Amino acid sequence: MLFRFKEKGGLQSRRWAPGVLGKYILLQLPSLALVIALLVILYEYYDFPVQYAWAVAVAWAAKDAILYPFVWRAYDAGPQRAMVGLTGKAREAVDPSGYVEIRGELWRAQVEEGAGPIQAGETVEVLDVQGLTLIVRPVPERASRAEK
Repeated sequence: MLFRFKEKGGLQSRRWAPGVLGKYILLQLPSLALVIALLVILYEYYDFPVQYAWAVAVAWAAKDAILYPFVWRAYDAGPQRAMVGLTGKAREAVDPSGYVEIRGELWRAQVEEGAGPIQAGETVEVLDVQGLTLIVRPVPERASRAEK
């Protein structure tokens, strides 16, 4: 399904990211299970009509389905979180800040607190994203060779 939203200068389309629906369903299951358990208790001990129990369970699931298009972005990690864990190369010395190349794109980067300076050409790993600045650390040569 395609949604449109306003983003810096105009309308753009954005599709649901893979896995977002699955994550949403998994996070809704405990509340649905609790509602069903309460309905079973009401049915067993208080003679709650089974037709009403089914209606409440279906309405509860329908509520989750209706709300999904409005809340799915909250379950999407987004592009920033996707950067964490990626490796790239320092284009210049990063001491304490500089530029690194990740997946062919140039990013402003800062060395993680406590780490030494990173020389141009060294392999770096993204630890965090703060705005448009990546927090990186140097990757030991043995680990970077094993990735290739």
